[in-house]
Amino acid sequence: MIDARARQPRPVGAPSVADIRAGFRALMAEMIVPDGIRTSAATLGPRPALCVEPVEGERAGTLLYFHGGAYVFGSPETALSLTGNLVARTGFRAYSLEYRLAPEHPFPAAIEDTVGAYRALLDSGADPSSIAFAGDSAGGGLTVTTCLAARDAGLPMPAAIVAFSPGLDATRTGESMETKAGIDPYFTRESLAHTGRMYRGGQDPHHPLLSPAVLADLAGFPPMLLQAGTNEVLLDDSTRMAARARAAGVDVVLDITADVPHVFQSFAGVLDEADEALDRAALFLTQRVRA
Repeated sequence: MIDARARQPRPVGAPSVADIRAGFRALMAEMIVPDGIRTSAATLGPRPALCVEPVEGERAGTLLYFHGGAYVFGSPETALSLTGNLVARTGFRAYSLEYRLAPEHPFPAAIEDTVGAYRALLDSGADPSSIAFAGDSAGGGLTVTTCLAARDAGLPMPAAIVAFSPGLDATRTGESMETKAGIDPYFTRESLAHTGRMYRGGQDPHHPLLSPAVLADLAGFPPMLLQAGTNEVLLDDSTRMAARARAAGVDVVLDITADVPHVFQSFAGVLDEADEALDRAALFLTQRVRA
């Protein structure tokens, strides 16, 4: 049902930024947000954030969440089903960051904002061993690139990374770009190129902060959980990142689910595979985040 709905005919031609943003808000408004959480407005560094907390049973620990949306669309509100499910399952507080979006603010604005948010958490007294990065799609990519930029700035690494269907290769050289063409119900090479140009802002895609799956030095990285589905063109962003992490001596779990699309975890409460994947992500986080 989900696959068929995602394949419904779309308008011909490249959509405008306003249309992309409105369509994504409408899609994500249909996702199920779990009970047992509360939200409030917050600020991390210079950027707004959505604080998501469990109503009961809160545990010491903080998730810094980065929403998806190709760096062009999306918000903490569109990712609330994902953030809320992680909070409900772990008991940790989460801050979902409203980082700046392209094309108004191209690369590296989003990374500057996420590093600034992490620095603000550390400056508030939070221990890095009590913080984990989590994100989906472009936000999954930010979990990795934020670690790279934070390490280069001399900041300590967080306790863990959880990335749902992360985008990790602006060069689009993964084999799945071809082998999953037509199987992926959401993306094509052309649609990814459209938003990718907005984010890069003319920068060469052969940059470690744009294509960490093929170019980044992951030495000293925290444990990583990469979750993806077999029906997505970005699948090899995760498989190559996992291989790169393993080669660098990083503790990495590559978690691939069959016959599901990009960020299938959003369908928690509808797809059993989504709930099971979120359970595995929560277990990974509670095993690694320390008070």
